[in-house]
Amino acid sequence: SLPIAQRALLKFSRYLGTRNIAGRFTPGSFTNQHQPVFTEPRVLLVTDPIKDHQPITEASYMNIPVIAFANTNADLRGVDIAIPVNTEGKFSVALMYYLLAREVLRLRDSISRDAP
Repeated sequence: SLPIAQRALLKFSRYLGTRNIAGRFTPGSFTNQHQPVFTEPRVLLVTDPIKDHQPITEASYMNIPVIAFANTNADLRGVDIAIPVNTEGKFSVALMYYLLAREVLRLRDSISRDAP
């Protein structure tokens, strides 16, 4: 993931109780079962499809759905759902992680729709 998105990603993961890979992605994490960091996620959320092309490629091999925050110049091969975001700005990426986390918490009924 992008360095500007790492703090937002860590907070997103903490509030939703999800696993994250903030920083360098180890190739083979989704495809090589003999690797110590092997994991089988149900869905993959990436900050930038251009910089996170390796996890997207591996997710496509394993039929893992991919949600991506994508800029207008992003290649969407392997991406199932693209959320248009200015991935160059740290505030826009952080805002999108906040909005997505808030919506997931609302869908889980952890917070009410009336809460700001």
